[in-house]
Amino acid sequence: MTSLAAASDLSPPGGAVRILLVDDHPLVREGVRSRLQGEARYRVVGEAGSAEEAMVMLVSTQPQVVLLDVGLRGHSGIQLAQTMLERQGDLRVLMYSMYDNPEYVQRALQAGARGYVLKDAPAGEIVAAIDAVAAGGTFLSPGVSRRMFRNQQPRPLLSPRESEILTALGRGESSKQIAKALDLSVRTVETHRQNIKRKLELEGQADLIRYAVEHARGLHRDDR
Repeated sequence: MTSLAAASDLSPPGGAVRILLVDDHPLVREGVRSRLQGEARYRVVGEAGSAEEAMVMLVSTQPQVVLLDVGLRGHSGIQLAQTMLERQGDLRVLMYSMYDNPEYVQRALQAGARGYVLKDAPAGEIVAAIDAVAAGGTFLSPGVSRRMFRNQQPRPLLSPRESEILTALGRGESSKQIAKALDLSVRTVETHRQNIKRKLELEGQADLIRYAVEHARGLHRDDR
């Protein structure tokens, strides 16, 4: 059963904002759709669970706003946002994410997104974000704004060795595998991992792995 779905009525009444939901978790889409369907000024005209489906739905539903997950399985949501905007220049993209990393937010805005809202934000905040973006404005979740404000000072760059280890983590390699490949001790690799977490302001090992995987999908910073 495909996760691609389109609303049966693609002609929203009375100027309702046409919204396309793009998220690879059906339950997340269901929850967002249920919330938005309670707002007469919105019409969810389509849903997609992958980048490929999203591009099909973009053409078939002609949305005005796309609520787009940053972490699509197998594809960067930020890259998808850029591709969609190249196809439809007047599109308003609102990124929707569990990650509040300032780097992701900056990349999303550079790609052309008009806003960035967190998945754990109150429902009213998501509605406010869509209202702002649909009206031609911008929106950042307050939590994102605070994190970005705290990170105004330039973040220390990773060393070449730390970058190697981050890339290897993104490929799913363990500390033992990395140590063998780089001719290091496991303890040295673990020390580098701790330094990477500190520099990138990541709280735990799970955050480090998520960050590394996202970078392996094309979200890595240019440290050259």
